[in-house]
Amino acid sequence: MTLIAYGINHSTAPIEVREKVSFGNDIVSDALSELKHQNGVHEAAILSTCNRTEIYCSVDQQNNLNPVEWLHNFHGMKQDQLQPFLYKHPDHNAVRHVLRVASGLDSMILGEPQVLGQLKDAYHKAISAGSIGHQLNRLFQHSFHVAKEVRSNTSIGNHPVSVAYAAVRLAQQIFGDLKDQTALLIGAGETIELAARHLHENGLNRMIIANRTLERSQRLASEYSGYAIQIGDIPTHLAEADIVISSTASQLPILGKGAVESAIKTRKHKPMFMVDIAVPRDIEVEVGDMDDVYLYSVDDLKNMVQENLKNRQEAAKQAEKIIDTQAQEFMDWLSSLDAVSTIRALRGQAEQIQEDVIRKGLSKLRNGADPEAILLETARNLTNKLIHVPSSKLRNASAQNRDDLLQAAEELYSLKEHSTHKDKKQ
Repeated sequence: MTLIAYGINHSTAPIEVREKVSFGNDIVSDALSELKHQNGVHEAAILSTCNRTEIYCSVDQQNNLNPVEWLHNFHGMKQDQLQPFLYKHPDHNAVRHVLRVASGLDSMILGEPQVLGQLKDAYHKAISAGSIGHQLNRLFQHSFHVAKEVRSNTSIGNHPVSVAYAAVRLAQQIFGDLKDQTALLIGAGETIELAARHLHENGLNRMIIANRTLERSQRLASEYSGYAIQIGDIPTHLAEADIVISSTASQLPILGKGAVESAIKTRKHKPMFMVDIAVPRDIEVEVGDMDDVYLYSVDDLKNMVQENLKNRQEAAKQAEKIIDTQAQEFMDWLSSLDAVSTIRALRGQAEQIQEDVIRKGLSKLRNGADPEAILLETARNLTNKLIHVPSSKLRNASAQNRDDLLQAAEELYSLKEHSTHKDKKQ
């Protein structure tokens, strides 16, 4: 079987393309079920975030439907629409890619830890959908272990940076001191939680948390002395917000141009800073054309984080060495699976020979034969039967000048070591 990792991310595709192939939480299970039933696909997992959509598969080398073709078909896209933005990694490169994603080395913000949680979530969704098996299970577990090693043994996690952190830094550049500002955070996921923490640490005056479920809004708001509302109440409170940061899983915009125009009018055209981190986008694109509104998408934040990355470059080099070593370790394990059936057959053959020899020996003992003689005869017969076929094959190999087979036998049975040990005793 072959491992494949393929998809698009923030480096290969703009947000307009990424949002067309995103998988919402409500369709991931069905998508995994459909993908796993494609010809030759044995295992599958889907990672879909604002910055990437990636598919991880274990497939037959010869007999399989191109899983990349499935991605096009699932989203109703033509091949030429997505193909220019796609990357595809097989086997060793697939393993290395997953390890780099888990460790934050393939993220928009180098070393950010958020993607590890997203990868774990993708893993659990695949387990729930019944689409993950022995190979991908081992790969995910290995990636979690490697991510922990990278974070523990390098300084990749120092100087905290994330998309949420970049959004707050941008707000500081626009407003300066945040102590007189009010922020409206839409959503209650990890990105919004990070934004809330960074805003609070930077002295924000007032925070409003909006979510579809009031209970989730209240939980986050209570941590930062914020005010909780439901998403349906946003139009009532939008005019209060100097800063709006939105990151939901909605497939449709949360904020339209009309609602923002009304809020700006109520604010008497006092500027409003808005960051849309969601994919698909939460805020209609046309809002960015309005006067007194500064709208930034997740792609716009790329240029805001560069200064925070300089201290991580050397750590990233160290992390890459860990990734290379651990990727090879996983591939060694994967290769060892090929020997399992051979080892099982060899053990089965030896056990069958053992059973036959012991049965004959016991039969002679029951008939009154000398136990010591039977013990020696049984040991001799067992040895002869175990080495009969290998001895015959080695004689033929010698006659055919098959030195490779003779050398393999020496290594397999440690014959040189045995010979050396015997010579020393003599």
